[in-house]
Amino acid sequence: MTAACVFCAIVRGEAKAEVVLEDETCVAFLDAKPLFHGHVLLVPRAHVVTLPDLPAASVAPFFTRVQELARAIPAALGAQGTFVAMNNVVSQSVPHLHAHVVPRTKGDGLKGFFWPRTKYESPEAMSAVADKLRRELAG
Repeated sequence: MTAACVFCAIVRGEAKAEVVLEDETCVAFLDAKPLFHGHVLLVPRAHVVTLPDLPAASVAPFFTRVQELARAIPAALGAQGTFVAMNNVVSQSVPHLHAHVVPRTKGDGLKGFFWPRTKYESPEAMSAVADKLRRELAG
């Protein structure tokens, strides 16, 4: 972990985030500037910058959590599916490996790589979405 990394601060519990899943390997939390409500970021607890930096022994646990999120998000939020993405260096706004798991619905307006960002109406609205995901992941 590095002191300057915002995702490391979230992993340490020093920065606020709506955490929806955490275990010994990973932490998943709502993106503060989501494509759609329920957009989750999954990060490894260890500070690595890109997927090639992730130790081989951590790849399966990391992607198992991606798979769990991709299953839970449609069930919890009524989406038809998910979009899973990861940037490595280019367009990587935080230099800490993270996977985006985004709820998708046909006709949602997401086309190509020009994605409008939204905001939660309030911290309570953000918490309500996180609660739905936590319940689904626990269940």
